[in-house]
Amino acid sequence: MQPTAPSQADASLAPPQEAGRIHALGSRLERMSSQLFIWPAVIVILLLSIFPLIISLYLSFAQLKFVKGGLDLNWFGVRNYRKILVGTEQKQILGVMDTPSLVGWLLFGLVVGLLAWFMLRWVRRGRITPLGLLGRLLFVGGMLALAWLMVSTVGTTSGKGRPGALGVTLIYVFVGIFLQYLLGLGLALLAAQSLPGNRFFRVVFLLPMMITPVGVAYMFRMLADTSKGPLKPLWISAGLVDYSWIDSPWSARAAVLIGDIWQWTPFVFIVLLAALEAQPLEPVEAATVDGASRWQIFRFITWPNIVPASATIVLIRMIEAFKIVDLPNVLTNGGPGTATRSMTLQAYTTWRATDIGGSAATAYVLLIVATFICVSFVNFVHHPATEG
Repeated sequence: MQPTAPSQADASLAPPQEAGRIHALGSRLERMSSQLFIWPAVIVILLLSIFPLIISLYLSFAQLKFVKGGLDLNWFGVRNYRKILVGTEQKQILGVMDTPSLVGWLLFGLVVGLLAWFMLRWVRRGRITPLGLLGRLLFVGGMLALAWLMVSTVGTTSGKGRPGALGVTLIYVFVGIFLQYLLGLGLALLAAQSLPGNRFFRVVFLLPMMITPVGVAYMFRMLADTSKGPLKPLWISAGLVDYSWIDSPWSARAAVLIGDIWQWTPFVFIVLLAALEAQPLEPVEAATVDGASRWQIFRFITWPNIVPASATIVLIRMIEAFKIVDLPNVLTNGGPGTATRSMTLQAYTTWRATDIGGSAATAYVLLIVATFICVSFVNFVHHPATEG
């Protein structure tokens, strides 16, 4: 039962000093009663999220073996991480690096130029602080490392470069979210118009999101079967009856991307549609009367109104896309070889090999990269709005 504070009538009948003590006791009991209802929820959150996070962090620096009668847990230091970065797991996580091609060098130079412009623009503002400088140096260093990883494994001169699980995950994240946003925005703009069958197509567009990722993976595995799948007549007419999607690394990655885009574009669509329908109509009507074109209305009125929703949906999808595991596991089994293996699937595969410490270290490398990119995206979206 919740403790009750002494009533004001009792406090008024007591001497002044005693009334002060009663009032203080009543205030303290009220604060304790509110905390009494909050702490169970806090404890549940700690047990379900933070506590396993700390345990997995310890396991990433340890070696756990299953022995007769129990477990053998030994401190391993940074050897799990060294194995990922420069050891036996480097080719599977970071990939095989080679000299970038001309296009790769140009793209890397573009990234360097953009980062230099970013730092120069910040310095010219004159608000330099040690903490801000440290954060921006970490951002620049991290982006340069990721850019070099991609151009030295994907775009190489000799073709010997091969992206690892980290590079494949970045491809899933950036290419997938970019196409999902474009398709979702296009569908939202269409659904926001007064067209025949508008409500029907809104429901149809949402159906893929209601299917589990494993179900989507098995469905696309069946559809991509050129020898006996339901689309076999289509593959025969296209001359692809003997073609296998998993024979080529890039076609296998494309199959995973197509399944992921098909499933999650409706999520982007429904959020952007809500943002479009929530914008005020008066500015659009005024711009139409003034003779503004559709592109001008979208650029100067619609786009600023949907930027907050767009930033939110991209961030949510980015967090989820880093954890992709169902599609590459079921659709391609991570193959051919390890060409479609994501970081989460790599951690799962390592865990199945009873290398618990290596699996935890792989998961924490993914956590660091995902946190770095998501925080950078939030800062990139937030700062221009606050500066204006």
